[in-house]
Amino acid sequence: MLTPLLALSLLAAPGAKPAPATNAKCPVLGGKVSEKSKTVVVRGQEYHICCGGCDTTMLKNPDKYLEKDGTPKNAKK
Repeated sequence: MLTPLLALSLLAAPGAKPAPATNAKCPVLGGKVSEKSKTVVVRGQEYHICCGGCDTTMLKNPDKYLEKDGTPKNAKK
């Protein structure tokens, strides 16, 4: 049985290309983002963020900002 940490490391294997970002709002602060916005990779998925502080915040507690399937919690339903 794989430990959760090992399982996560296999999902985000070095050299694996992350899925491209498609979000229109920053998952952390909700600000408008574009294709040119800074990105952060969480669980093998890229997300556009509105500012440099949001990457650290999101990486510290991704479950606060992302649904189980990786959709930002502030995305339109």
